[in-house]
Amino acid sequence: MSEAVRILGIDPGLRVTGFGLLTRAGNQLGYVGSGCIRTDEAESLPERLRSILDGLREVIATHQPTQVAVEKVFVNVNPQSTLLLGQARGAAICAAVLCRLPVAEYTALQVKQAVVGNGHADKQQVQHMVRRLLALPGEPSADAADALACAICHAHGGQGLGGLATAGYRVRNGRLV
Repeated sequence: MSEAVRILGIDPGLRVTGFGLLTRAGNQLGYVGSGCIRTDEAESLPERLRSILDGLREVIATHQPTQVAVEKVFVNVNPQSTLLLGQARGAAICAAVLCRLPVAEYTALQVKQAVVGNGHADKQQVQHMVRRLLALPGEPSADAADALACAICHAHGGQGLGGLATAGYRVRNGRLV
């Protein structure tokens, strides 16, 4: 069996940044932990970015990941929102780079395709599949599930369900059954 790799997945956001950690040994995934870093909307933008940076550096120091996977920013209708999201993403990447960790980036489409088998899956489908793939007792929050999904995508090289151990399961309506 190959040596376990610890992957930190990050779903950047200015209000809420989700993070999720898992291990991969061969084709086996193991859940380590997940959560969210919340910023105070009353604070200035630089202070909120510092909260994201400090929070992720603390997660990295505590859990010692060896690789990081970050969701790429999509361009949405509001350019101001896209810029703010990009800055939160930059703070997340800086946290990893300052800790000398390699960073991989995946689009939301790649992440959903890898976890659900459908690049246009909704948040509930992602949460459900993350729960099933990691054998969690309950569904994680949407932000933590997105971060775990990003880590799962990275663990399997972004190759979709074809890279996952899915023996005994079928895909129906974007879900393993």
